[in-house]
Amino acid sequence: MAEKTRIQLCGRVVVELEGYRLERDLPGRQGRLLFCYLALNRIRPVARGELVGALWPQRPPQGADSALSALLSKFRRVLGADRIEGRTELRLVLPHDAWVDLEAASEAIHRAESAVALCDWVRAWGPARLALDVARRSFLPGEDAPWIDEQRRLLEGLEVRALECIARSSLALRGPELAAADRSARALVRLAPYRESGNRYLMEALAAQGNVAEALAVYDSLRCLLRDELGIAPAEEPRDVYRRLLA
Repeated sequence: MAEKTRIQLCGRVVVELEGYRLERDLPGRQGRLLFCYLALNRIRPVARGELVGALWPQRPPQGADSALSALLSKFRRVLGADRIEGRTELRLVLPHDAWVDLEAASEAIHRAESAVALCDWVRAWGPARLALDVARRSFLPGEDAPWIDEQRRLLEGLEVRALECIARSSLALRGPELAAADRSARALVRLAPYRESGNRYLMEALAAQGNVAEALAVYDSLRCLLRDELGIAPAEEPRDVYRRLLA
């Protein structure tokens, strides 16, 4: 049986390569950044100049190329010479069945959204939770670079999409899942207050639990927010829920 390869880039960086834990052997802070960048971009070769810009985004030091070479030499000793492919353009080579958390989350949210589109609520639940779990873990906390900021924005978008899937599927499943719909909708409203789906799901969850007055108050808060901040009225979907509750 082949040993597993598991890469976790969100939260605490974990590098388990064919059964061996190696993250503590990476060459310091720069080694951790280099590994994360190569892992994020492992489907393509990365030019040395791009790596220099990723590691030293503000102002590369003198001899940055030599420093990168030294870092790559240490990298090859830790991961194995065959894991870093190329010289002027480099690529991280992992086993074909390697599990990388960001890749798994991206694939999971597509499965969840497809299941929601097909009204297959049970099948949507697991992938949406996996995507949410990854999205909520911090990405390289304490580090600052354009590529890190971009990845954090992508994770915020992933969290929103996962919360929508969980809220929608939980509402459809009803019963004990209504509490999950309520929590997910509230989190969605906090994270993306102008994204009206969160308010709509929260209204539906509250009404299903018998809290119609609170559901109507959610709509009123949304209406005031959109009017005061954007000068627009709520979209048709939350208005439909509001009219149904009034009736």
